[in-house]
Amino acid sequence: MIYYLSLLIFVSIIGISVGSTDIPIDVVLRILFAKILPWIDTSDINEAQQVIIWLIRVPRVLIAAIVGSSLAIAGAQMQGLFQNPLASPGIIGTSSGGALGAVIALASGLASYSMFYIPIFASGGALLALFTVYILATQNGKTPVATLLLAGIALNALIAAITSFIITVSWVEYDIAREIVFWLMGGLDNRTWSHVWIALPGALLGSTLAFIYIRELDILLMGQETAYSLGVEVEKVQRIILFSTALLTGTAVAVSGVVGFVGLIIPHVVRLFVGPKHRYLIPFSAVTGAIFLILVDLLARTISSPTEIRLGILTAVFGAPFFLYLLRKHSQF
Repeated sequence: MIYYLSLLIFVSIIGISVGSTDIPIDVVLRILFAKILPWIDTSDINEAQQVIIWLIRVPRVLIAAIVGSSLAIAGAQMQGLFQNPLASPGIIGTSSGGALGAVIALASGLASYSMFYIPIFASGGALLALFTVYILATQNGKTPVATLLLAGIALNALIAAITSFIITVSWVEYDIAREIVFWLMGGLDNRTWSHVWIALPGALLGSTLAFIYIRELDILLMGQETAYSLGVEVEKVQRIILFSTALLTGTAVAVSGVVGFVGLIIPHVVRLFVGPKHRYLIPFSAVTGAIFLILVDLLARTISSPTEIRLGILTAVFGAPFFLYLLRKHSQF
């Protein structure tokens, strides 16, 4: 894990250094260390470079790491809970619920008054979608996983219809409609330190819950009946895992828009190397998700510079073929 974290740090530094204006790595390191060690002199470094590094690229790379790790952890939890490698954070409607919340904030004009409205509405939408699915799927105090999955599919379709309706109604306001469409494509442009502080609490709380219930998630892999016999409070654990997933997904959607397939492909690939045990799967998925999204975001802003490709487009380019491969593979059994 130490070597893996070193790789994350290396990729982060590359992500900070490379862009429309490349900045030497030694200059990047001096600027970063100067923020920690005030006695390091950076007076000979161009002020524009210092602004680019500290106020533009560092927050963007941190947001990419937070979103990537959050979605990967959420995906690992979903795949473990549903015992299905094709499961992802959006399967119970949290991604689409978060997207709808953000679209409402944009379409109503609230987002123009404060940048905090989008995260608030996105997180609220994700949690509301979770509770709706959970209430619909719960009968006689029990929540069958299959019913939960079907309720999530139905709610996803409903939320998609509502989102499309809002976009259609907002089309007369071209600037708002354009912002909504761009936001639904996902992206990390114009992210600041404020977005980092917005995303950090939800990501930390959701990740902490995921790590606390790693043992119970491993036991659930053996089936609900076995988990009951081993003293696991299955319904309570399910609720907490679902809450953690919704919190992580809502946090990610709130600051990056809709970024698909990260929660699907990262845990699946990591599982091939570290196995199904969540004490290894979740931490390695978190680091891999962060590395993956930093690299994809770097590609998004450099492949067609100065034009920036939307992040969600590139993750779909990587994720959709992988999903089809998994679908083909598992349909053979």
